[in-house]
Amino acid sequence: MALTYRTDKDLEFLQECSSDDLSVLVSFLTKTKDGSLRQTEELTEEARYKQYYPDHSKYWNLIAAELQTFGGNTFLNKVRGYGVPYRELLMDACNKMKVNYNSSASVEVIEMDLLMKILTDSIEKMDTEKLRTIVEDLNLKTTDLSKQAVIAALQAGVRFSGFAAYQAAVIVANQVAKMLIGRGLSVAANAGLNRAIAAFTGPIGWVLMGLWTLIDIAGPAYRVTIPCVIQVAFLRKMKYGE
Repeated sequence: MALTYRTDKDLEFLQECSSDDLSVLVSFLTKTKDGSLRQTEELTEEARYKQYYPDHSKYWNLIAAELQTFGGNTFLNKVRGYGVPYRELLMDACNKMKVNYNSSASVEVIEMDLLMKILTDSIEKMDTEKLRTIVEDLNLKTTDLSKQAVIAALQAGVRFSGFAAYQAAVIVANQVAKMLIGRGLSVAANAGLNRAIAAFTGPIGWVLMGLWTLIDIAGPAYRVTIPCVIQVAFLRKMKYGE
């Protein structure tokens, strides 16, 4: 079945992303952790992909269509000819990860709820020295290094600062990329953010390893859709959230 993009206001911004911006998302969609092609992917068979690869911006809508397809039921995808809207895919990922979110909220808010779930779960696994590092380097407004106080300060920072929300997206998306494709994101980061990324590396890794175990039980499609949702959330923040 050829990929068919169903117009989706929550994915239209991908056409504004560069090929470099889209490269990690394409890797998540088309390749397994060992670098081989996914058996269920269809993007690499598309004529436009073959013609323009690696200029991903030339076929951004096919990338979006592949993501929509992974989020839908295989049989229903074939019947209707396309996958599911991004919002449905996002909420499904949040449900699987037990994220507390308001289903009537904007996609941007739900994406941040997902990222914060990973970050707060990671903080629960940190020692005092790592907590001190992220408080100082993310400029969190607290002198209390208890996990609850640091989580509250991070939540407040994300709520009231666009740049703090961007930093949160970078930290999570970077670690997901390193775990799944062996390389982090190509983003300009200051020294403080780099130290925060390093402090979160182990704890986020532990959280994600637990998540992958649950995903293996729940079904292989989540191994694609959850990392892709995290990457889309990062790309949206990179474009609009700094």
